[in-house]
Amino acid sequence: MTDVISSPTGPPTDESVDGFLDGPGTEGPDLDLGSDERVLRRDDSSAVLRLSEAEAAVLAGDPDDPPTGDAADQRMILNMGPSHPSTHGVLRLMLEMEGETILRTKPVIGYLHTGMEKTAEDLTYLQGPTNVTRMDYAAPLFSELAFSLAVEQLLGIDVPPRATWIRMLMCELNRVASHLLFQATNGMDLGAVSMMIYGWREREEVLRFFEKVTGLRMNHNYIRPGGVAADLPDGWQDDLRRLLDLIPPRLDEYDTLLTGQPIFRERLQGVGVMTPAEALALSATGPILRSTGYAWDLRRDQPYLAYDEVEFDVIVGTHGDSFDRYAIRLNEIRESLRIVEQIIDLMPEGDYRTQDKKVTPPPRARIDESMEALIHHFKIFTEGFHVPEGETYAAVESPRGELGCYLVSDGGPKPYRMHIRGPSFVNLQTLPHLMEGGLIADGVAVVSSVDPIMGEVDR
Repeated sequence: MTDVISSPTGPPTDESVDGFLDGPGTEGPDLDLGSDERVLRRDDSSAVLRLSEAEAAVLAGDPDDPPTGDAADQRMILNMGPSHPSTHGVLRLMLEMEGETILRTKPVIGYLHTGMEKTAEDLTYLQGPTNVTRMDYAAPLFSELAFSLAVEQLLGIDVPPRATWIRMLMCELNRVASHLLFQATNGMDLGAVSMMIYGWREREEVLRFFEKVTGLRMNHNYIRPGGVAADLPDGWQDDLRRLLDLIPPRLDEYDTLLTGQPIFRERLQGVGVMTPAEALALSATGPILRSTGYAWDLRRDQPYLAYDEVEFDVIVGTHGDSFDRYAIRLNEIRESLRIVEQIIDLMPEGDYRTQDKKVTPPPRARIDESMEALIHHFKIFTEGFHVPEGETYAAVESPRGELGCYLVSDGGPKPYRMHIRGPSFVNLQTLPHLMEGGLIADGVAVVSSVDPIMGEVDR
């Protein structure tokens, strides 16, 4: 497996995030907020906004008494979201602006909080995937996979080879669907409205296959501890070959429509630039980290499932700007389809879930014949199976970066604690750096290039 450089873009920006210091804020000439203003100072004299809502209201001034004369040149606070269509969910950005230039940014989250990590403590390990699958709703199978891998590590059980390859197949198709959704929404955010139709059209074909396999288009509860919920249906190879014939030519059309389009490139090249050191300091992963030229992909660097048995390239960028992040996701679709093509030929025969009776219910036909099978089935789905005491962490490479599941068991049938390392949550902290010094219109492009899923942020 090799690193592939995505399409070159404009000149890189040489900035650094080394040397974070706490210090006073940069205030307008006629403003004095005293020591209550809190900022995070960088060595290049820029800062990340740390204001309470009350302080922001003071800085913004009275909307019924607009400033005039010299006071009209003061900075203002602008709220972008949480109901703005270009924030991809209920994300609120507090922007300190001078004219149309963004000086500082404060992401505000929590508008979609559902308490999923706390809810996990009241669900059995068999019910767990139904909870975590609703976090990243654009790529639900990855959350199910991370949770199931963590449970299997605590149980110390091996998953049958066919189940492993089915998981890999479904996750790569989910990566394709997620990146197609990015192509659709990113195009619409930048004014290429027709891309919303085209990206949605191709994603529909992938979701149609998911519905045939799992019964659902999203929130599948398909990957479970011990394997998967059901085997692949008859004719799955033909369905996948049809997808492999359909999608690549459409990707070439995206290239023609967007990649070489002068307006599209102007909106993305040199916008939201980040260096490898900055991305690592902010714990960014996925396309954001790889866009800086740092080749890090868990499928290659910390292999799980059977990724060490297939050939694929890790796509990396050059300048770490929004165009690189677009190009990486477009080419990752091609690499995922390349993996799917190999899986069709390499898929082993056998069981689709472990035959360990501790975690696997008996076959449906046995329930009508055996009282023991009925009791076994009843116990698994009511009380659940007990997991040995311990703690573990399992991570997978989701379309947005490293998705990890930290699980603590006290020996009972439910997790004592569960924490999800959501890549969207971590990647959001790059926004103040990426948006600093840009225009408000560039802010829309930057948020789109980060590709956050707020269900994963406010979990």
